[in-house]
Amino acid sequence: MTCIQPVAKDFPQDTHGHFRPETDFVFPLPKPVSVFNLSVVREPEMNQTNAKLPDQSARKGRSKVTIQDLSDHLNLTKGTVSRALNNYPDIAESTRLRVTNAARKLGYRPSSHAQAIRTGRVKSVGLVLNVAGENVHRPFLSDFLNGISLRLGEDDWTLVVATAQSDENSLDVHARLIAEKKVDGFILPRTKICDARAELLKSKGVPFVLYGRMADITGCAWYDIAGENAMAEAVARLAGFGHTRIGFIGGDRDNNFETLRRRGFIKGLETAGLAFETDLLVEGAMSVAGGLKGARALLTAPVPPTAIVCALDRAAL
Repeated sequence: MTCIQPVAKDFPQDTHGHFRPETDFVFPLPKPVSVFNLSVVREPEMNQTNAKLPDQSARKGRSKVTIQDLSDHLNLTKGTVSRALNNYPDIAESTRLRVTNAARKLGYRPSSHAQAIRTGRVKSVGLVLNVAGENVHRPFLSDFLNGISLRLGEDDWTLVVATAQSDENSLDVHARLIAEKKVDGFILPRTKICDARAELLKSKGVPFVLYGRMADITGCAWYDIAGENAMAEAVARLAGFGHTRIGFIGGDRDNNFETLRRRGFIKGLETAGLAFETDLLVEGAMSVAGGLKGARALLTAPVPPTAIVCALDRAAL
C-alpha cells in the first residue's frame, strides 16, 4: 500500500525565483497622496562623513528619534525629511537615500498614528482565520503566518490576525476591520469555489490577494501551487510502480483546491490509461481522523485499491 501527499515542483516564478500570481490583474494598495501642491525643492547636498549625530543633551528625557532630530542631523527641512521618508516623487533620489540611511542608523521609527492620518493608510494587512471545527488544525499555520509577517516587515507593514467562528462570522469580522480602518487590505486563505469574502471586499473596493483560487478569478490577484499538476504527477508515479487501482481521499468540496486536485487526479488516471471508478473516491476528509475514516472505507471495498492519494496533507497523516 502506498499513500502519497503530492507536492508541486513547478510553481510559477519570476526571474529572481520569487513566486508570482498567474494573473495580469492586481488590486493596487493605495499610494500616499499629498494634500499640498508643493513645487520641487532642491536641498543642498551635505557630506555625510562630516555630519554629527543629534545633540544627545537636546534629546534628554526623550528616547524616540524624531523627524526634527533627522532634520538637524542632515541639515534639511522637516518637510523634506518627511516627504523623503514617504517616497514623494518631488524628492531627489540622492536626498531620499540620505534620509532613509540616516533614519535607519539613528533608529527612527515613524508614528503609525500620524502616518495613518497623513496618508489614509495604517500599513497593515488583515488575515481572518476560521477556527471552527477542523479549520483550526493546520500543521503549517505558524510557518505561513511567520512568512507573511517577515515579508510585510521588510516594508514596515504589519500583519493583523483575527479569528472567526464560522463562514458567516468571517464576513462580519472582515466588515468590522474595514469599518474600523484597522487594515488596508486582506489575504484570503482557504478560498472557496465561490467566495463570499472576495465578493464583499470587491463591493467595498478593498484590495485583497487570494491564497488559492476561486472558480472565477477574474479581477483577482492570487497565489497558489499547481495542485492539478501535482496530483496528476502523483498518479503517474504510482502507475509507474504498477498500481492500477488507485484511491483518492479528498477534502471539503466547498474548498476550490479540493476540486482542482480531484480534477488532477482524474487527469492523471486518464493519462496513465486507467479508468476512474467512483467507488475509489471518498471526500470530506479534513483531518487525521477524516483521513483514517476515508482509508478504512476504501480498504473495506469489495475490490480495495493498492495505493491511495490524499488531497490534504493532514488527511494523509
